[in-house]
Amino acid sequence: MKRFANVILMLVLLFGLCSCSSVSSVVSNGTAETYEPCETSFECSISVECSSVFNNMSEFDSAKLEVLPPDGIILKEQSVTVYEGESVWDVLSRVCREQGIHLEASNTPMYNGVYIEGIGNLYEFDCGPLSGWTYLVNGQSPNYGCSRYVLSEGDTVQWRYTCDLGKDVGAEGGGNSK
Repeated sequence: MKRFANVILMLVLLFGLCSCSSVSSVVSNGTAETYEPCETSFECSISVECSSVFNNMSEFDSAKLEVLPPDGIILKEQSVTVYEGESVWDVLSRVCREQGIHLEASNTPMYNGVYIEGIGNLYEFDCGPLSGWTYLVNGQSPNYGCSRYVLSEGDTVQWRYTCDLGKDVGAEGGGNSK
């Protein structure tokens, strides 16, 4: 009887603690970050573009011409399912993995976040000393990094490659992707 009670208790705890399943995403330094996507989900949209490069071709690393999409679009805006508690980083890394888009990022303990080094083989400094990746949510440049911005239903996430610390892509706060 005691054994049966222990089994029941373990099953109750197991189901209670596992209402969310773990998903890991690997950052370029080989460490895994784990988040808990719950059953609660909603829709958001995400896009990735680098059209600012076309206005700055004199600064662009000519060895990278083959990775530059002709229309500047790496990921056309698309609707994605977002699980409660997911950050901009969680969604970007999942979508890039699912779509086969190259993504390189690193943990930055100093800022307690993730820094986006490159998307689609386009990296920071490929188009001058002020270039790199930044993001907007609902047309606004958040004042903190992508791994700390938790998404809400209906958010629109735009990843943009900037050649001027965000000023050229409507992200006046700069290319902060931590």
